[in-house]
Amino acid sequence: MNSKRFLIIQILVIALFSNAYCQKTPTGDAKDFRVKTCLHSVSYMGVWRGQATLTVDEFLVKAKELGFDGVMLAAKRPHISPVDYDDAARQQLRTRIKELGLELVCLAAYTDFTAGIDKAGIPNIEIQATYIGEIARLAHDLGTSMVRVFTGYERPDMPYDKQYALVVEGLKMAGQFAAKYGVTLAVQNHHDIALHHEAMKWLLDEVNLPNVKAAFDCWSPTLEGLTSEEIRQAVLTMKPYIVHTTTADYKELPRFRYEINQTNYTQLQSQMRAVPIGEGFLDYKTFINALKEIGYQGYISYEMCEVLEGGGSIENLDKCARKFLEYVKQFK
Repeated sequence: MNSKRFLIIQILVIALFSNAYCQKTPTGDAKDFRVKTCLHSVSYMGVWRGQATLTVDEFLVKAKELGFDGVMLAAKRPHISPVDYDDAARQQLRTRIKELGLELVCLAAYTDFTAGIDKAGIPNIEIQATYIGEIARLAHDLGTSMVRVFTGYERPDMPYDKQYALVVEGLKMAGQFAAKYGVTLAVQNHHDIALHHEAMKWLLDEVNLPNVKAAFDCWSPTLEGLTSEEIRQAVLTMKPYIVHTTTADYKELPRFRYEINQTNYTQLQSQMRAVPIGEGFLDYKTFINALKEIGYQGYISYEMCEVLEGGGSIENLDKCARKFLEYVKQFK
């Protein structure tokens, strides 16, 4: 069999296999929308100043006690790193999640397909895609069929199209690896490359794999300066791809630098700080209603992944998580 024919057969097999496990995309009918809540373990992982840290099991118990339907687990230390979980540990964790009556919604992978672009001798795309393949295998073993991924940070002094092309290549390769385990990759609008919804849709159209979808959030469209109607239109544009979304709310704290020679201040880029959902500047009423409009089928995840108003104690984290659960009731 020649290599071209083999490649075509391989792609067809991947497509068929992926379709069997692909996350449900929006139906287009608002009546099909349901509020399903998910808590991201990064909220209790000690990643920002003052934040309390829970073990994986403590986090799972916490999510259950708070009343979440499912969990999103960070696929890195100190939580679910594939280097720490052998077959026995994976089975034990899968059993524990089921025992608690939780749904493992997805694993959160941490990718940057433009890293090392200035070092041509390092096969970064292969390294990143292989890592995603391992995370996909871990996801399959733990009982979920979705892995959240990122695109890439834009590097200075490198052509944008060269960086964009690496992201396309990386997502295609990673998507093919993930398909072997029946896993969908959900690309979050977080990193620089293809951040805007029009660019992201173009990117996903170009990748053109049935198991490469979108984890589309309200945060970046808001910081891009989109109006409420533009945010709604962004959701409508991304409708064919949205399988997951993560929420968090923020306040903007202005920053200034004192200029001693002018006895004056220069305004700098503002600092974002996390606040309970509904108390910041993100327009979640428009965003979630737009998800409802398109018949969104996925979970609404909540994360506390920045210095939080009130501090990082367990008590304050729990308080904010409960406020999220109360907030989303209005959309049922």
